[in-house]
Amino acid sequence: MANEAVCIEKPTIIKRITVADGTAITKGTLLKLSGDYTGIASSSTDVFGGITLEEKTASDGVTEISVAYDGVWDLTCTGSGVTLGAIVVLSGANLIRNAVEADLVLGKVVGKAEEAGSASEVIRVRVGAMG
Repeated sequence: MANEAVCIEKPTIIKRITVADGTAITKGTLLKLSGDYTGIASSSTDVFGGITLEEKTASDGVTEISVAYDGVWDLTCTGSGVTLGAIVVLSGANLIRNAVEADLVLGKVVGKAEEAGSASEVIRVRVGAMG
C-alpha cells in the first residue's frame, strides 16, 4: 500500500479491532469500520476505524490488531487538498480531505488539520480532535 500514516506525537488511545485473517495490513494504514467493530483498509469516505500500529501478514491466524484513535500523524491529502484547521475525513486508501457537513453528522471525522496541504501533500493532523 502507499501513503501510510507516520506518527509525530504518540497516541494515548489504543484499541484492538477485529480484522480478516486473510488480509495483509501495513503499519500506518488508515482503517474504516465495517460491520461489528471490524476494520478494513479505507477505500472511500468511510467511518474512521483507527490507524494501525503493527503489521499484519495475510493468513497468519491473527484476527485482531492494535489501532490508534488519537495522536498527531503525518497524513496524505487527496487531489482537492486540505485547509488549515479543517476537520478531515477519509477519502480513499490512506488519504484525507476536508469534511463536509454530512460527514460530521455521520461520525466520519478523522481529526483536525494542523497544516494546509495541496494535492498529494503530507500534512500534520491531530487525530480525534474536533476543536
